[in-house]
Amino acid sequence: MTRDYINRLPQLVFQKRPVFIYVFQAFLVFSSLLFGWLLRFDFSLPYRRVLLASALLLVVIRLITLRLFKLNHGWWHFASVSDALNIIKAVSVGSVCFFILNRYLFGAVAFPRSVYILEGILTGCLLAGARLSSRILVESIRHDASSRSKRVILVGAGFAAQMVIRELARPSSGYQPVGCVDDDRTKMGIHIQGVPVLGFIKDLETLVQKTSVDEILIAIPSASGKQMRCITEACQKTNLPFKTVPTLSDIIRGEANVSQFREVRLDDLLGREPVKIDLEAVRKEVADRTVVVTGAAGSIGSELCRQILEYSPARLVCLDQSETGLYFLRLGLMAHKNGAQLVFRVADVCDAERMRSLLCEFRSEIIFHAAAYKHVPMMESNVQEAVKNNVFGLVSLLNLASEADCKSFVLISSDKAVNPTNVMGATKRICELILSSHPANGMRCVSVRFGNVLGSSGSVIPVLQQQLQNRQALTITHPEIKRFFMITPEAVALVLQAFAIGKHGDILVLDMGESVRILDLARSLIRLSGKLEHDVEIRFTGLREGEKLKEELFYGHEKVLPTSCEKIKQTNGASRNWGELCRQLEELRASMSIDGAAPIRSKIKEIVPEYSFPEDLKQKKVSEEHVDPYLHKAAGHS
Repeated sequence: MTRDYINRLPQLVFQKRPVFIYVFQAFLVFSSLLFGWLLRFDFSLPYRRVLLASALLLVVIRLITLRLFKLNHGWWHFASVSDALNIIKAVSVGSVCFFILNRYLFGAVAFPRSVYILEGILTGCLLAGARLSSRILVESIRHDASSRSKRVILVGAGFAAQMVIRELARPSSGYQPVGCVDDDRTKMGIHIQGVPVLGFIKDLETLVQKTSVDEILIAIPSASGKQMRCITEACQKTNLPFKTVPTLSDIIRGEANVSQFREVRLDDLLGREPVKIDLEAVRKEVADRTVVVTGAAGSIGSELCRQILEYSPARLVCLDQSETGLYFLRLGLMAHKNGAQLVFRVADVCDAERMRSLLCEFRSEIIFHAAAYKHVPMMESNVQEAVKNNVFGLVSLLNLASEADCKSFVLISSDKAVNPTNVMGATKRICELILSSHPANGMRCVSVRFGNVLGSSGSVIPVLQQQLQNRQALTITHPEIKRFFMITPEAVALVLQAFAIGKHGDILVLDMGESVRILDLARSLIRLSGKLEHDVEIRFTGLREGEKLKEELFYGHEKVLPTSCEKIKQTNGASRNWGELCRQLEELRASMSIDGAAPIRSKIKEIVPEYSFPEDLKQKKVSEEHVDPYLHKAAGHS
């Protein structure tokens, strides 16, 4: 017999078999009457006809009064003081009714008065005893099950911890909480659902040794990134596995509940606050309209498609060059159409005829332009393609969208557009200038600028994770290199909000929080993988061509203005004379026919004076590999 079956036995017998409850309680009542009769007549059975006739009446009365006082359920293993009080009430009422009906209605004057009292006392004792025995049995089974469960200590002693402890109390949970830790001094020594608060988070290493804990559960869904980093460092020192409850944003969105433990992820350590979106504003713009997403198979594009479907567009057109990417996107979206018509087309945004045909065929009203080359080192050695795809692909698409009477055009920009030191960032800045300067002509053009998306394909985090998995040294370009990060759902939600509130020509910048050192992220990844920092080599390879130590979100001359969303800022100062900008773009196009990247870079600098390419920077590149002194002793261990 399995442990789960044993745990469910009382429920199977009592809750799901009410007939058994009635029969069993009738048996207890009859047994009480019989035993009271034996006591009255010195263990003999005279007047048997009176006894049996009265027994039938008594059983009926008892079952009716037990039902009236809610004592016919089968949850006896949850018996409490309130049940005992109800038993006293039911037995008292039943005894009075039995006495009146039996003696005066049916005329059973030969029935001994003392038996009325003895039977009532015995019935009350047996009914209460049966429930108490059931509870003792179940508690013993639970104790036996808990002795084989994982002993865990909880980090946190707040409301979430109370909910977690309540969930862990179920025998099937497989966990036995032995204590909590928290940094709130007022909670020291108190008990939460019977589980004591043992100490502070910094004492975790000592406490787990004293309590023989098997695992740690982090029960602080609202923890900031800084708090989570401190907590995971404390957990790491114990050399025990640790899990966390979902983040507050996941719980608010209904995607998880507090009892669904999972591994700590890197985005937990970033500690981004839940995004508050004006859902109605976005829905008003998107509902019942045709929306086109270019670069739909990419990290941002695919999430854009998923979130746009939540606002009930009439049609969603997903465009990308990657056939394979579109295939997998289609698999993921078809189950969440939300009434929209889904269209998937393989297309190159630089192919003007193909794009004209598609925009006219589907009568596009809104375009989210996420198609672009994004990898800095790759574009440094493919300057012509970067300009062709990122700049002139946008120019062509913008003109076609205007011809097709498109109402809104949204560009996905990058923080690398600010004081760019690489071609990719410079092309993004040119794209911002194009949208800011483009005549309205009935089409609203908005640029949305933000930093790195955590875990996007080919970005630093997946590369480091792959190196960890392959037991390789983690390669970082510089010990002080920093980047802005946000998780994909948050970035896309804010893009949609920016689209809803942006005016023509606006450059809207998402709040990225504080920039994070890549080295710190690498160390966090090491801890989350269950390894110790000194077991993994971190190797510094030097800044790559076009790479900056720190990215920026705003130019110095840009005026930063608030918007109706606190996590979105508006900038100005990017508008150019449209005729002059078009002339510069034609010169840039002409420079692409000249051999080499130098003429193209020079024309880019004319358009974006802040652009600094290698000849200007004259930055001494790091040719030797450097190892973090903290990890120097670990060199050679991967």
